[in-house]
Amino acid sequence: MLNKIKQLAEKIELQKITRLRLQGLGCEANIINVKTTVKEGKKYIKINVGHSGFLMIDKEGNIFGIKGYGVIHRGHHYGNLDTISEYNWGDYTPRKI
Repeated sequence: MLNKIKQLAEKIELQKITRLRLQGLGCEANIINVKTTVKEGKKYIKINVGHSGFLMIDKEGNIFGIKGYGVIHRGHHYGNLDTISEYNWGDYTPRKI
């Protein structure tokens, strides 16, 4: 499961960098601010973009948005780790393709 989460984090970073370059905003400072990190917690695994939280994944592999750092938003459900290719992760919020 952790390998899939790392693949998702890499995909998010790549798609965000691609979006920045397409918009003409691909300077070094912006690219540094879309670097992703994965942090494990007791209940959830967090994917951060820059210094902000972006997604939280529960132990079953379901992907959620966040309300605040460390608080999942159950209304923003983005599939699970098996359906990551069905979303574009490069926008402000993930969009279904």
